[in-house]
Amino acid sequence: MNNSSFKPALGLVDATMLVAGSMIGSGIFIVSADITRNVGSAGWLIMVWLITGFMTLTAALSYGELSAMFPRAGGQYVYLKEAYNPLVGFLYGWSFFAVIQTATIAAVGVAFAKFTAYLIPQFSEDIIVLSLGFLKISAAELLAIVVIILLTFINTRGIQSGKFIQTTFTVTKLLSLFGLIVFGLLALKPETWETNWQNAWQMQQLQPDGSTANYTLLAALGAVAAAMVGSIFSSDAWNNVTFIAGEIKNPRRNIGLSLFLGTLIVTVIYTITNVMYVAVLPMSEIASAEKDRVAVAASQIIFGNAGTIIIALMIMVSTFGCNNGLILAGARVYYTMAKDRLFFNKVGNLNKNAVPALALWVQCLVAAGWCLSGKYGDLLDMISFVVVGFYMLTILGIFILRIKQPDADRPYKAFGYPVLPIIYIVMAFIFCGLLIMYKPKFTWPGLIVTLLGIPIYYATVAKNKTKVLQ
Repeated sequence: MNNSSFKPALGLVDATMLVAGSMIGSGIFIVSADITRNVGSAGWLIMVWLITGFMTLTAALSYGELSAMFPRAGGQYVYLKEAYNPLVGFLYGWSFFAVIQTATIAAVGVAFAKFTAYLIPQFSEDIIVLSLGFLKISAAELLAIVVIILLTFINTRGIQSGKFIQTTFTVTKLLSLFGLIVFGLLALKPETWETNWQNAWQMQQLQPDGSTANYTLLAALGAVAAAMVGSIFSSDAWNNVTFIAGEIKNPRRNIGLSLFLGTLIVTVIYTITNVMYVAVLPMSEIASAEKDRVAVAASQIIFGNAGTIIIALMIMVSTFGCNNGLILAGARVYYTMAKDRLFFNKVGNLNKNAVPALALWVQCLVAAGWCLSGKYGDLLDMISFVVVGFYMLTILGIFILRIKQPDADRPYKAFGYPVLPIIYIVMAFIFCGLLIMYKPKFTWPGLIVTLLGIPIYYATVAKNKTKVLQ
């Protein structure tokens, strides 16, 4: 027996845990090394996280208006379709399916496996379990696929199963991060802290060997944009709660509120975590952390030899919970696209547990493919441009919809409108422009993936018209 509609089962706390849990994966434990190499000072390291946090909060507050206007499954895909046209909505949905969500699931899954290897060395990424010449499958990739399959299966059992894992694991990782911050600040090294803040606002390129290079003004802006690739990746997926609007109680109120609360919690934790890094590690050691694992280096100073195990456990909990949120929410976008006849028709069905099971398994298949490709990390760097571009278009859509649908019911209006949304659009435009200028490898691959959706869209529309005529 199939259900014809979703069951509202998530309250405000559940929705907030989905926002925070989908945001916190492995990034906060790792990306500060690359940020530090780009900006080279304590002040600018913290500033990059503050700028990212401001942009994320501003976007989340703006999405509150859209989520109240269109409180149904699909979220950002629906907003773009309503503000612009079905093609723009499809290009987002296509990019989301092809890379944004599925490659993120793969990357988070492999991060889980890599840190599991600290406890169980047999899951190391260096151990090849199958070699087919053109394809080598590591133990870490295999474990990542098993975890993705397990979480997909759990989520096919109903929203309550996914909700339990999400809330439990998110609360656990928030408490763990809070504990790490407290113990880290207690272990503050006065001499390290003072040295790190002596030239806190001198932006420079900091090499792992400790050598530095100065920037011109424009190159410095490019360095900030390059640094923000990591912080934006770590702060992304906050919008996942909008995809499951059909399963949230009182969505007109709770989606907007959960977006604000979730992004605020994570922004504060991310910023203070980086203050803690600066309190215990010299800037050169943050920049040169082995495999960029800054949290491991900090934890070894805080907890001694047990530090590595503590961080490994924290990242395992963090990435497991993060992937549950990504898997749960992502499938709802493909379900809504299928309802619009822009995806495989059967994906638009719900199973007896009132969840889009086939959408979950199709997503699982593509994510597993990205795990095997070994290219998920590169792709995630490359899609920051596309992700921010779509956020920018969506927030611009608020202005368009106020003109197109002036009398539409708006239970909640974008906070700080029009000033804050305009500030976000300008900042996002500058970020994307600087990436095009200084880091083209971060822009064109994601753009190509998005543009490939255009012929797919028109082929799908033509196929649908042919079916109607027949």
